Amino acid sequence: MAPVAMRTVAQSLSDALPVSYWLDDPGRPAPQPALTGDEHCDLLVIGGGYTGLWTALLAKERDPGRDVVLIESKEAGWAASGRNGGFCAASLTHGLANGIARWPEELPRLEELGARNLDAIEAAVARYGIDCDFERTGEIDVATEPHQVEELKELHAEAERLGLGEGSVFLDQDAVRAEVDSPTFLGGVWDRDGVAMLHPAKLAWGLKEACLGLGVRIYENTRGLELTSSGAGMAVRTPYGRVLARRVALGTNIFPSLVKRIRPYTVPVYDYALMTEPLTPGQLAAVGWKNRQGLGDSANQFHYFRITADNRILWGGYDAIYPYGGKLDSEYDHRPETYLKLAGHFFTCFPQLEGIRFSHAWGGAIDTCSRFSAFFGKAYSGKVAYAAGYTGLGVGSTRFGADVMLDLLAGERTERTELKMVRTKPMPFPPEPFKWTGIALTKWSLARADERSGHRNLWLKTLDRFGLGFDS
Repeated sequence: MAPVAMRTVAQSLSDALPVSYWLDDPGRPAPQPALTGDEHCDLLVIGGGYTGLWTALLAKERDPGRDVVLIESKEAGWAASGRNGGFCAASLTHGLANGIARWPEELPRLEELGARNLDAIEAAVARYGIDCDFERTGEIDVATEPHQVEELKELHAEAERLGLGEGSVFLDQDAVRAEVDSPTFLGGVWDRDGVAMLHPAKLAWGLKEACLGLGVRIYENTRGLELTSSGAGMAVRTPYGRVLARRVALGTNIFPSLVKRIRPYTVPVYDYALMTEPLTPGQLAAVGWKNRQGLGDSANQFHYFRITADNRILWGGYDAIYPYGGKLDSEYDHRPETYLKLAGHFFTCFPQLEGIRFSHAWGGAIDTCSRFSAFFGKAYSGKVAYAAGYTGLGVGSTRFGADVMLDLLAGERTERTELKMVRTKPMPFPPEPFKWTGIALTKWSLARADERSGHRNLWLKTLDRFGLGFDS
């Protein structure tokens, strides 16, 4: 990028607030008080993101008489649940291609369960009156390189062959640019029904209010410090007290699991996003976007982007930063060099929006696992269940994960618990320094593949052979 252009790009960021646009809301609810002293319950849920909130809500819906407590180390929705792009997808497998590669024999069932799960989320939003800008407008996977056009055509044809293509349509260059106009778009596949757009923080806050309305006792600024057996149940120590529970559901995701043997299965990946100021009517007309779909490009280092209820554009992705040792630190929540890179990419995609400014820039950690989709399990003789590893597609699939945990805690055999996806786990990541070295080599190889028309080198082919990977 030329120096003058670089200065112009940098100027677009000069007023950007270093906070998630979604969380920067005067209507943000006040936190619930912290737990002090001892508390007793039938079910303790640890974690106030989507996984924990859905688990508490569904537990009360299944059995209104069940005594449920939820603890959260800070405030509900403050981490990944309040910092993501607001894409709520039906896919439980991190997309069709990953599902075909890993669970081909049960993919039709997984797709059906995913569709039912998204329908249930939409129904819950309506039933509890959650004002979260829910729009089931779908998502377009766009091609920005010729080889990506062919890859999308092949994947769409494979979906149709498997009977999974209903609701999706291939768009040539003219058709995709008629939906959203960018000179970089060469084609795309529009999944018309399988993805909804929403305000992610408002969804979390709405789920919190729904839980409170059903009698869930929520304690915020209450971290679970230690998990131990206690008679027929479990005990969880907190900074100012303790919770004694018959059963425990862990929804801590990227934060260190209280079941320590689970920790090697996930790594934190820091992802970053920008939000523009609201588009003027003229700017909106210049890009089209009348059908308000979410979009994502098809590169290995990909961007995701969408339009909000107040006609801003969220633009995120591309860089996926793994800190050595898997360190979680608020210092990584902001990365100006990534913001500058993202802003430059934005104006390449939408040159007609030159002069627009970004109002917010933020980052946060995603819980990534080597198979890109959630895994599940039990501990402490079935008294504890966990779900983690959503790898950036958890806005929708966390509700499914909540159902799986409740099935496991009840000791029930269900259509969910019988799935190979639920019964198996991904490959754990190796210890350092091998983990950092392997991730760095994978990121370099993925970038090289993007530069070489998708050609995957020997390292990536080896990972493919063993079903391993790294994504955000």
